[in-house]
Amino acid sequence: MLLRIVLRQKMSKLTALATAVALVIAPMPALAQGGGLRVLRDTESEQLLREYTRPILRAAGMEKQNIQMVIINESAFNAFVADGRRIFVNYGAIMQSETPNQIIGVMAHETGHLAGGHLSKLREQLAAAQTQMIIAMLLGAGALVAGARSGTNSGLANVGAAAMSAPQEVIRRTLLSYVRQQEENADRAGVKFLTATGQSAKGMYETFKRFTNESLFAARGSDPYVMSHPMPAERVEALAGLARSSPYWDKKDDPALQLRHDMVRAKISAFMERQDTVYRRYPLSSDSLPARYARAIATYRHGDLRSAIAQIDALIQLQPANPYFYELRGQALLEGGKAAEAIVPLRKAVQLSNNAPLIEMLLGQALVATNNNAHTEEAIAILRAAVARESEAPIGYTQLAMAYGRKGDLAQADLASAQAAFLRGDNKTARDLASRAKTRFAIGTPGWVKADDIVSAKPLPGQKSN
Repeated sequence: MLLRIVLRQKMSKLTALATAVALVIAPMPALAQGGGLRVLRDTESEQLLREYTRPILRAAGMEKQNIQMVIINESAFNAFVADGRRIFVNYGAIMQSETPNQIIGVMAHETGHLAGGHLSKLREQLAAAQTQMIIAMLLGAGALVAGARSGTNSGLANVGAAAMSAPQEVIRRTLLSYVRQQEENADRAGVKFLTATGQSAKGMYETFKRFTNESLFAARGSDPYVMSHPMPAERVEALAGLARSSPYWDKKDDPALQLRHDMVRAKISAFMERQDTVYRRYPLSSDSLPARYARAIATYRHGDLRSAIAQIDALIQLQPANPYFYELRGQALLEGGKAAEAIVPLRKAVQLSNNAPLIEMLLGQALVATNNNAHTEEAIAILRAAVARESEAPIGYTQLAMAYGRKGDLAQADLASAQAAFLRGDNKTARDLASRAKTRFAIGTPGWVKADDIVSAKPLPGQKSN
């Protein structure tokens, strides 16, 4: 989790750097893509991350700020904050964290950045740096003009060139030093939050040490004043002292939590990795629950629906109150062309998950896919409730559009399609559909207003206008 910003030589581009802040080291269910990021949506994984971060956010005084966890479809170990209200985590960070405490340590560090207001402070530093650069460029340009008027190619002209180039290096080093300080502050805050919640900072230390060891060779001989993070050995040494001072240093993760962590890692592996890789990680010789979970998912994903259902049913017998086993059964049947059979397990999954919106969307999809008009009204009711609580999942609006289309409500169908396109980042299609929806609604009605909002909306963060 190194706060890395790409500092370009042309300081006139400094304002763009605020969106490049990343805290960096080095299809699951309901896959969604939007906002310029390839985002993975999965209730089980997101719920686990929320439970990991909730006590840390409480300790940081941020419990009521509705900080969201977003899983990115990238295999590299990476986590970052970008807008002050979301923590982004690559699925690779979850996969490579062998214990809950390791990924919890990552979340504590990220929370340190949020609690410290580092993003807004960095933007202030970038704005100040740009102002300094503009002044330096004006002074340098003045000297260049004076040199030109004097008819020389040296003297004032050289002074002007130096005046334009020298401040760039000074400003760059100043910004990098500021970023390094933010990293150190986030480390200290992270350990503080972990201690306040009775958790060990060992996982945080282990994660940083592992990646530091891998980067020591690359950092050898580097100038510490032009790195965007503290020198590896120095940072790990400082973190070790902080972490070991906690009375919870040797505290272990609860076995039940470790099992849930292992289950999510198995699920990610099964959905995101090749089948042969999955079977190397979870061989037939292993009878552990995570191994059986991974193999069941891999089996259905690679076309053996009958064997997959048998394996999933065996999992349900072991944990009959696990909503994600029923969700998996329903998804396997739905994607296997058996939408009607998927409805019962998905209803059970919705019930056991306390109406998780993403699972409701999957149930709505199954209802729509039956092509049975008797299911249309139920699908609309379920999907409307789901998108009201989870408004950033395009799949919900896509299925809602299909349900409205089957009903013959073309105005609502166009509106829902426009909302789905907007969330996917397809702004031209969103505007076109919303414009058509406006012609189908009476002026001033709620549907007309929503359509008008899309027509005039700006792209979401990270999206390009088109």
